[in-house]
Parts: sequence; C-alpha cells; structure tokens
Amino acid sequence: MLISSWNVNSVRARIENIKSYLLKYKPDILMMQEIKTEDINFPYDDFSSMDYESHVFGQKSYNGVAIISKNKLKNIKTDLIKDKLKQSRIISAEFEYKKKTIQLINIYTPNGNPVDTEKYDYKKNWLDQLIKQLKNLSKKNLNLILAGDFNIIPSAEDVYNVKSFEDDALYRLEIRKKFREMINLGFNDVYRYFNEEKEGYTFWDYMRGAWQKNNGMRIDHFLVSNSLIDQIKDININKDPRGREKPSDHTPIEITLA
Repeated sequence: MLISSWNVNSVRARIENIKSYLLKYKPDILMMQEIKTEDINFPYDDFSSMDYESHVFGQKSYNGVAIISKNKLKNIKTDLIKDKLKQSRIISAEFEYKKKTIQLINIYTPNGNPVDTEKYDYKKNWLDQLIKQLKNLSKKNLNLILAGDFNIIPSAEDVYNVKSFEDDALYRLEIRKKFREMINLGFNDVYRYFNEEKEGYTFWDYMRGAWQKNNGMRIDHFLVSNSLIDQIKDININKDPRGREKPSDHTPIEITLA
C-alpha cells in the first residue's frame, strides 16, 4: 500500500501535474497541503474520474488540506485544533489495514516567519495544540500516521546551508524541540529511520536556481507510531514532479506499507 504526502501549492494550478503523478505512481492515498481553494472549488471530478474519493478542508486562496483515497475512509475530522485564526491546516481520517484501524493526520504547519512577529507565536501555539492532541489520540489508537508540511527543519543535515537558517522559524531550537517532543510521544521520523545520514530534501525555493543547485531542505515528514514502524517497507522522496513544468516547490514523499 502506497501512502503519499505532497504540498501541492494550489491544487487547481497544479491539477495536471497531480493527475500525471497519480497516473504514473498510483498512490492508494494522497494527502495534500496548501491546496489554496475553498471546498466548493476543489476538483472533485478530476479525482473521482480516477477512482479517488476526496475529503477536503479548504480555504480561499491560502492554506487548505485534503485527502484523496482509493480506499474507503471514515471518521473524517477537521477540528482537532482550535485555530484562533480559523485557518484550514489539519484533516484526519481512518482506514482499515490488515485488521488495524489506522488514523491518518494530514497537517500544514504555519511557517512562522518573521520570528519577531505574531506569526511565530501562532506557529508555536499551533504546534503546542498539535502535541496535546497527539497525546490524547495516542491513548485511544496506537496506530497513527502523521504527515504533511511541518515547516520544520529537524537538524543541520536537513538543509543546504544551516548557518543561514539559524534564526529562521523553520530551524529555531525551540521549534526543533517541538518536533522532538512529537517523536518522544512514540513516533518515528520515517525518513531518518531508514536513512541515518542521507540527504532528503523535499522543498526547493523557486528563487535563485535552488532546484538546479539542489539548495533544498527537508520540511515534509512522515511520523509513524512505533506500533506501525515494522509495517513500513520503505520511504521515498519522489523528485520527479519537482522537475516538471509549473511544479510545486515541494515534491511528494511516499511510504509503502507491507
């Protein structure tokens, strides 16, 4: 079973790229972030024609998350975080797999820059609420998959030039500590579980030839409960879509369940 996560940077602007990806790689489930559209304008028909059901928590022009699936999903939730700014950043669903009920949580964490503004405080508060929810959810279901655009660079090897990010909201020590706090609840950073030191960038800015120079960072992640890690066969950062015309600045990350 292939589960994918991708910050598409506008689902409508990127629809042809997304459809090409679905046709070529055939993920069973795709979690999308930054869809940048209200629910009513989401391209449901494009995905249903490819046998995907869609679950959407959209917002006009900004943010927004969605899960499309070839499998039946249940218990769809969009209220796991009480967002004071009412931004659409989290959607959850459950599916059955080998006699286990697995809860998927798809997130688009606030960027938080500039760090001396309310945007940074908002990011910290949002992450604190997420950690609190993960604690509660872990008590009810041991089988959680948390994925999406975390907007967190976990460590120095996850960015092309760490010195230029030392005071950035993606790499500040207190933000990295929150990432570690999530892992300490009983999760594995799947990419690092399989790749101790290997570079694994998932984002390359549109500016200054970042893609061509491989000036990237790893900010998109899969965190999987300890109870599930033995069922993860592999994780792949699929760079193919980032090299296409009119790409998102992120590329899909994929896990394969045994």
